[in-house]
Amino acid sequence: MWLKRMASPRWWPIKRKTHKFITTVRGPHSEALPLQILVRDVLGLAENAKEAKNIINAGNILVDGKIRKDIKFGVGVMDVVEIPTIKKSWRVTPKNGFTLVETSGNDSKLKICRIANKKILKGGKTQINLNDGKNILSNDKYSTRDSLVIEIPSQKVIEIIKFEKGNLALVISGKNQGITAKIQDIDHVNKRVWLERENEKFESPISNIVMIGKDKSAVKIE
Repeated sequence: MWLKRMASPRWWPIKRKTHKFITTVRGPHSEALPLQILVRDVLGLAENAKEAKNIINAGNILVDGKIRKDIKFGVGVMDVVEIPTIKKSWRVTPKNGFTLVETSGNDSKLKICRIANKKILKGGKTQINLNDGKNILSNDKYSTRDSLVIEIPSQKVIEIIKFEKGNLALVISGKNQGITAKIQDIDHVNKRVWLERENEKFESPISNIVMIGKDKSAVKIE
C-alpha cells in the first residue's frame, strides 16, 4: 500500500512534487516515520528508494536494539536508531515533528517509555503496556502515565519516573512540542497538566507529555 506524497504528514522531510506516491508507515506509534524515509531523506544513506530498501533488507538498521527489515516500519519518539556498521546511534526527539539526536555509550542502550495501560493476567501477574507497543510482566506497582527507563533490547527496568508534581516532562506534540518543563499541577478530571519552564507557565493535555526525569532528563534528548 502506498500513500500520495501530498497527503503525507507535513513534518515528513520529503519532496512532495517529485513523485506521486511514497511508502506508508506501520507499527505501534501513532506518529512515526517509515524506515525507508529515515534512511534516504534524514540520514542521507541512500539516493533513492531502492538503495534504502537494500540497506534495510541487509539488516543494517536497528531500532531499540532489534534489526528491522521492514521499509514501512515506523520509527517514533524516543526510539533509538543504531547502525552498527558505522558505529552511530540516534534518539528520536519531538522537535519540528522529528529530530535525531546523536547518542553513544550507555545512553544509547537506554530508552524512556510511557506506561499506556496495565492488564492483570492469570496468576496475578501484571502486564505493563508501553506507548511504543512493548510490554513488560511485573509485580511492581507501576501507574499509568508513569515512565520507565528501560535497557534495550532486554527491556530491563532501570528506573521509574512518576507522573507527579515537581517531575520533569517532555511535550511530545501540540504547539509546545519539544519543550521540557516541570509539572506544577495536575487536573485528573479534565486530563490536563500545568507546567513551568524558566518562570513561564503553560498547560497541556496529559496525553501530550512524557515524564523524562526529576531535575534532568534520564537520557540525552538534545
